Amino acid sequence: MARRALILVEGNRSIGLLYVKAAQRLGLYPIILSADPTQYDYIATKSIEAIRVDTDNLDALIQECSRLRVAYDIAGITGFSGLDESVYATVGELCRYFDLPGPNPASIERCYNKFTQRQLLAEAGVPIPAYRLATNATDVESSAAEIGLPVIVKPAVGSGSSGVRLCRNVDELAEHTTHLLGGKHIWRSAPRILTEEFAQGPFYSANIMGNEVIAIGVADFGPPPHFVFRETIFPAPLTDHEYKRIVDVSLSCLQALGLGWGPTSIEFRWTKLGPVVIEVNPRLAGGASPRLVQLSCGVDLITEHIKLVIGEEWDLRGRYSHTAVVRHLIPDCDGTLDWIDGGDQAAAVPGVADVKFHIQPKARIVRRGDYTDTLGHVIAASPSLARTQEILQRAVDLIDWSIAPY
Repeated sequence: MARRALILVEGNRSIGLLYVKAAQRLGLYPIILSADPTQYDYIATKSIEAIRVDTDNLDALIQECSRLRVAYDIAGITGFSGLDESVYATVGELCRYFDLPGPNPASIERCYNKFTQRQLLAEAGVPIPAYRLATNATDVESSAAEIGLPVIVKPAVGSGSSGVRLCRNVDELAEHTTHLLGGKHIWRSAPRILTEEFAQGPFYSANIMGNEVIAIGVADFGPPPHFVFRETIFPAPLTDHEYKRIVDVSLSCLQALGLGWGPTSIEFRWTKLGPVVIEVNPRLAGGASPRLVQLSCGVDLITEHIKLVIGEEWDLRGRYSHTAVVRHLIPDCDGTLDWIDGGDQAAAVPGVADVKFHIQPKARIVRRGDYTDTLGHVIAASPSLARTQEILQRAVDLIDWSIAPY
């Protein structure tokens, strides 16, 4: 009998290895298809089978999967956003070709183009910030004038807060526009820039499987003008009314965008008008979110997603109610990391669930204002928020590092 395999299109820095381990626990053999397998360090360290293939080329992926089917029983195909959500749309096309469970590629495409996403949400009456689309510096300037400063300026296609900036005055607006259009930002297609109203208020994220909201978290960021996560808490301390408002708007987003199969992550700001949708991601949230959800309510989103992918019945029932918090370790300057220490001591603190350093000594640190800026993270969990915060602070205080400026 052929070995059952799970095909993973591309990897993921934060949750890729979790998918590999979950697949192995389910008795599956994970195989990663990637344009550049070397960019995911866990592939080499864990001796995971990886095949180099152009993951932007559907025909090349079909050919590779067809070749693998000779030796393996391909139980399912899934993947990650890669540099943008178009990779996940390709996953949907692959699943359709091989008659396997998967997301609707048209729905994914509607989401990963944030301008199209904005249009569909607005047509459905979902609360969103005011927005304009621009293709050049003049358009950006006029869009900001129409909306009113401060504004958020970001690529219409992208992920991980790459290229996203709060522009509080005309100088910051001109500087960031030059950054995006002047060759420093990598575009995978013709430059298209969204200029948006800065929706001010607490930041929330809803983690959804199918049509069910599993957990809602609250997060804060490092200093502006960038949006680098500093701390995230699951579950968010919400009243019943606030929770219901976010759930109702989440379900409206799914309906407007044709989603409802598999995972979705929706980001909000709670403004004076209530929850305003910042972004709908038709995939599982990256970073620490899946781990925080599991620690807070007992639902393993990654395992349950894989069950759906291979056609098995999932179980989304919560098993307990704890509070889980992640603190990201954010450097305050660029340079070379001389040393980072205290990880083992922090991990030994009772209640700490995970301590991870993303980079090693002598690595270069170049802050870009996106998800790559963190040195690592610490995750803690306990039955109460106060206790979890106490555990987390005790662990973080044990960690220190030194950066030699350039």
